[in-house]
Order: sequence, then C-alpha cells, then structure tokens
Amino acid sequence: MATTKSPPRRKTIKNVYQLHVQLLYVEPRVWRRLWVPDNLTLTDLDQVIQTAMGWTNSHLHEFEIDGQRYGMSLDEYPIDKPAKLDKDYRLSEVLSQHVKTFIYTYDFGDDWRHAVTVEQTLKPDPALNTWPQCLEGENACPPEDVGGVPGYMEFLEAVGDSTHEEHKAMRRWFGGLFDPKGFDINAVNIALRDVEI
Repeated sequence: MATTKSPPRRKTIKNVYQLHVQLLYVEPRVWRRLWVPDNLTLTDLDQVIQTAMGWTNSHLHEFEIDGQRYGMSLDEYPIDKPAKLDKDYRLSEVLSQHVKTFIYTYDFGDDWRHAVTVEQTLKPDPALNTWPQCLEGENACPPEDVGGVPGYMEFLEAVGDSTHEEHKAMRRWFGGLFDPKGFDINAVNIALRDVEI
C-alpha cells in the first residue's frame, strides 16, 4: 500500500514568490498580485487565492503546473490520470526555475480558470514578506454559482441596467447591489491574516 507524504506544518522559507493571478475570459479584468512564501502547500495556496480573489471555497479546485495536475481527492470521480494531492506538495517543490505560469481552476461547473504568473522570486524579509499578502488588484470576482463566464456576463448586464427584465431578480438573487469594480485591498489583507495555513 502506497503511503502519502504529509509535509510538516512549518518549514524554513527560502523564497517568496510574487504571483499575478488573473481570472481568464471576463471583463472587467479581475486580478490580484500576491506575495506567498515557498513553504506553503498547494492546499494553502488555494486558500490564499480564494481569499484574495473573493471566492468562498465552496467548490473543487485544481492546479495545472508543469504538465502535472494537483487537486483534492476525487475517489467518486474515477479518471485515467488522477491529480496528485495538493496537500502533499509545497510551492518550493513544484515551482522550479523554469515554471513561469500555471493554471488554477476553481469550480468545475462554472470553470473559473485563473492564469498564475510567477513574476519574481524574492528573498524573504521577516519585516515584510514572510506571510501571504495582497499587493494590489482590480475588480470584484464574479458571484459564486452565477453560471460561469456566460452567466456572469448576463448577470452584469442585468444588474447594470435598471430597465432590464431580470434586474430585480438578479439583485434579489445576489442580495443587493453588485459593483464589478469593487475591490478593497485592506479587507483582503485582513482576511488573509485569518487564513489557516
């Protein structure tokens, strides 16, 4: 029986990655720039991206890095080549020198694909960058369960036009007003402090 490795919770930080995370195929463009230490597991990185983007982590996710898939255990969905468990791999192990971009997918139904670019590899500075941080970003992420890119475009059209026949229904469904340009870096960084990693 194969055993899975369980990384220790804390490991020395050798590098901090500056990542640019952009949600693909939506307008206005939704993106975040993050600092993340290399001792995070991919499960931890999922938590950081979820928090920074504004998702609620209500669905499955997967990373595609250097030709390999990493995700959660999906015993109920047998496939030919299952993903490796993301909890077993740290950023320091999967982000080699030649990895410049990778894909993070959230919610296999809505299929929110994010392009993640490794912009810089920095040396850790305990006064600045040894914990996950959001440096900047733009625009609100789409609401959960809105129906992917097509559903989000329809949602934006309806909530942005008070004469649209679905305007009231969409506002009620969302729970109020929706500002597609809404992004609060302070709120994101406060939320990141509470992420359990």
